[in-house]
Amino acid sequence: MLKFMKFNRIEKEPSVKLFEGERWLIITGIFGVILSLSIAFLILFQGHIKLPEGNMKDAFSFNAALGIFILSIAAILPLTRFSDRKRKVVRWFFIVASIYGYVIETVQNFRGINPRFSRIGTEIDMIAGILFGIISLVLVILAIILMIHFFRIKPPYERPLLLVGIRYAFLSVFVANVAGIWMILLQDRLTGDAGNLIVLHGLGFHALQTVTLPAWFLENTQIKDQIKNRLIHLGSIAWLLMILLIGIQTGFGRPVFELTILPIMASVILLIWLGAVISTFVFFMKPKSANNIPIDQATVTQQNR
Repeated sequence: MLKFMKFNRIEKEPSVKLFEGERWLIITGIFGVILSLSIAFLILFQGHIKLPEGNMKDAFSFNAALGIFILSIAAILPLTRFSDRKRKVVRWFFIVASIYGYVIETVQNFRGINPRFSRIGTEIDMIAGILFGIISLVLVILAIILMIHFFRIKPPYERPLLLVGIRYAFLSVFVANVAGIWMILLQDRLTGDAGNLIVLHGLGFHALQTVTLPAWFLENTQIKDQIKNRLIHLGSIAWLLMILLIGIQTGFGRPVFELTILPIMASVILLIWLGAVISTFVFFMKPKSANNIPIDQATVTQQNR
């Protein structure tokens, strides 16, 4: 296995906690999720189409996805070992970019204007769309900075297994960012005859949950490190291969849900990822064995029987 993906024995009590010191990022992420739920409630009563170009479903999915992404960043940012100043700069770039994204995506769609690629908007709408593209590039740059930083972290690792998952996740996020830049250059999410870049874009970013969450579960399981190692690599590699196949299918200008060889292979690989995740969850839910109870507690347990 690649050297940068190896890890050592996990500490029992990690000194670095997820979300630690990231109150404002957490609030920003939760705001996006709440906003998306509010939009979903609105759609129930008013529908999702806002003529001439608006679609409130886009606003719902964007705000939910960005909110979850920001919550994921809030979780892993304490693991970067950034100085307080650098961490503060990164944090507020994410917050400002996210708030602008929430506002422009929601307001413009509600007004019936495509927030990114409007063909009927005023000059102000066009400027807002261009600024939206710049903000998107800021998020791309921040994600790349974090990816490079996590790959450059040197031992000793404070939470090595979680670091493995984060590294895999950022490889997937990098592909998502490529799809995002692709959309900006095309001024559209569609490519070829029926390719839809938004699918690749969304799935790529969700690796921050689909890959790092299993790593966190594995940190808290009572199984051998060798099994943990195999599960995290199996699930993560399967996810990356699925993203790669979807990227190739989209690059050919074909839909990812048609019954052809690449989508079928991607579906099979997705099942492999799902199997690794289910196995991880089963191990996580499995009660601790008596052999893992501290000596004093084990002695008390035997005396109480």
